This record gives sequence, structure tokens and C-alpha cells, in this order.
Amino acid sequence: MRRTRPLVAGLVAALTACSALIACSSAQPAAAPSTPEPSVTRAAPSTSAPGSPAASPVTRGELRFTKVAELDRPVAFAVREGDDRRYVAEQGGRLRTLDGDTVVDLSREVSGGNEQGLLGVAFHPTGRWLYLNWTDTEGTTHITEWAYDGARATARRDVLTQEQPYANHNGGQLAFGPDGHLYIALGDGGSGGDPHGNGQRLDTLLGKILRIDPRGDPYKVPKDNPFVGKENARTEIWAYGLRNPWRFGFDRETGDLWIGDVGQNAWEEVDYQPAGSEGGENYGWNLREGAEPFREGAGRDLTDPVISYALGEGGNCSVIAGFVYRGSRVPWLQGHFLYGDFCGGWVRAAPSDDLEQDTRVGRVEQLSSFGEDLDGELYALSLRGPVYRVDPS
Repeated sequence: MRRTRPLVAGLVAALTACSALIACSSAQPAAAPSTPEPSVTRAAPSTSAPGSPAASPVTRGELRFTKVAELDRPVAFAVREGDDRRYVAEQGGRLRTLDGDTVVDLSREVSGGNEQGLLGVAFHPTGRWLYLNWTDTEGTTHITEWAYDGARATARRDVLTQEQPYANHNGGQLAFGPDGHLYIALGDGGSGGDPHGNGQRLDTLLGKILRIDPRGDPYKVPKDNPFVGKENARTEIWAYGLRNPWRFGFDRETGDLWIGDVGQNAWEEVDYQPAGSEGGENYGWNLREGAEPFREGAGRDLTDPVISYALGEGGNCSVIAGFVYRGSRVPWLQGHFLYGDFCGGWVRAAPSDDLEQDTRVGRVEQLSSFGEDLDGELYALSLRGPVYRVDPS
């Protein structure tokens, strides 16, 4: 069996322990600025909005990452409609604003380290409810809702829970899609090589992206989910064949979905789902890692990654998917998809309609996540503590 490495992003109890654990487990220390570029395989996605303007070619100048806050192991970013504050989840259990105010404190309830803890945050499109994705001291994943008026979080309830067979590969991302439904990332349950085959099984929520309406009892399944009415399949499933979809993001202009799926030992990948998809895509794990066979059966109908790169080049260990830039601060970046690698430390940008023009645009050490504000401006989070705004150089 292939060995398991710690996944994203340093989901560990302490920063120093995280850095040492990644270096020791993967034998890949964080890359120095002079490290050669990784070899990246790209396949242009089919565009879902042919009328939208094409992205301009990337200039060779790097972006500037302006520090706007210093927090404790920041891992997820969210904004709320009608609210100019920016919210950040700390792995240790607190949801905070960039001003340092604490909104929710789960620090006594979350599991303490590795790839567990408080992992994701999203606000309902109305701004009236707050959702957190976190693992408790038993390792169980919770999707928990609070009523939120901008001052206090009240009326707490669990929307969904999922037992985890192992401590790694918890996924963690939460986001409301353009359709107003809540999308939830769950990893394959952990260990190495997906020993229970969860990625390809439709009778479990593990190894999936889910799509639900959380305003139910405890939630509702949209009638147009792809596996509604299918025998022996969980109707919450929207997409499957994922190992650890740590971060995904919707393009706010087109509605396309970009998914960063952390690999096993050989390949990291970015997957793509065009707006208008009816769901049900199978991204291949554990039949395939990246675009390469992982075990027998890889010949079935699978959705290819649009970006994949090898582990070991430049200290790569965990892909961090970002967003397609739709802000105004960096005009040349308009329409480019940003992503990076936690150990490699690099950040790259590629025109969303021409991924072959992918190029490095900067560095963020221990990059754990990207965020997008209400104006479409992007942020980068480092597990070391800084939260950066993406600015022109």
C-alpha cells in the first residue's frame, strides 16, 4: 500500500508541529524561492458562458500579497451579504473577523490536530444563517447552523453529521452555489489508498461533494440532485470520485465550479464542473490519481482533471484551489484562476479559458486557503497566521 502523507494544510495542532510533520512525512521541505517550476498538465475546460469576455494573457509580473491580519492557523474565509466584515475560520475552533472579534468559539469542542478542527465556513445568501464545517473530539464531521444577525450567533443546530473512519481526509469546504444550495466537501474517510472504496461508492457521503438545502428538518435534498430516485445511492451526492476536496470555489460570473483534490503520493489535481451541469460527475478516485491509473477499473467513464502536477517537484504536497478573479484591483488578472500548493509555497494563475497560459505569480508560505470578498477581490491565508490581500505588484 502506498504510504499516506498529511494532507492539506497543515491541519495540525501547532504550527511548528505541522511544519515538522510535513517535512518528515513527505520528505519534502518547503521550497526555496529559487525552486524550479512544477511540471503542470492542463486541459482547457469547455466554457459554459461563451459570451463572457476572454481573459487577457498573464503578464510576467508577480502579484503582491499585502498582509491585512494575523490570526491563529487560519484555514477558511467567508463574507456575508450586506456586511463589509471578512470572516476567517481558525483551525483551533474560532470563527473570527479580520478585526479580531470572535463570532463563534468551538475551541473546547473540536478535535485537536492533524487534519481535523474547524475547517470551513459559509453564510446563507440572505445573511441570516451561518454554517461551520468542523470535527468533534471523536473525529465526527458536523455541519452546524447558527442564526446570525451580525452581532450574535444563536439557535445552534446540527444540519448534518458524518462519522469518519480515520483522522485524515475530512474535506472541509462549505459554499453556497449560484443556485442558493449549500455544497459540502467530504474526503474519502482517510487512511491511504481509500481502503473502503468510498470514493466510488454511492451509498456513502464520503469522497463526495454534497448539495443540500440546509433550511429543512434537518435539511432538504433538492429534487434535481443527480441520484434522487436511484437505488442504493445517497441522494445528497452532487459529485463523487474525490480523495480530499479540501477547497473548491464557484466562479461568481459564470457559475463554473473549480475543485482542488489533494492527491495520494504522485499527483495533485484541479477538477472542473461547468455551470449548467446536472451533477453526477465521477472524478476518478480511487481508480485514478490525477490522470494516471491508481488501481484496476480506471477505464470507466471518468471526468478528467483540467490541471494536474506531480508531487515531489519543488516540495509539492497539497493543492489549494482558489477562485477565478472577478475583482478590479488587478485588471490583468481578470478571468484568471488562482491556485497554489501548501508545501511548495507557489501561487499560479491561469486564464480560465486557456489554461496553457498558466504561470507563477507569487509565493505564500504554508498556503492553506484562498478567499473572495463581496467585490470579487481575493485573499490568501497562511497556516502560519497571516491573511493576505491579493494586490497588483
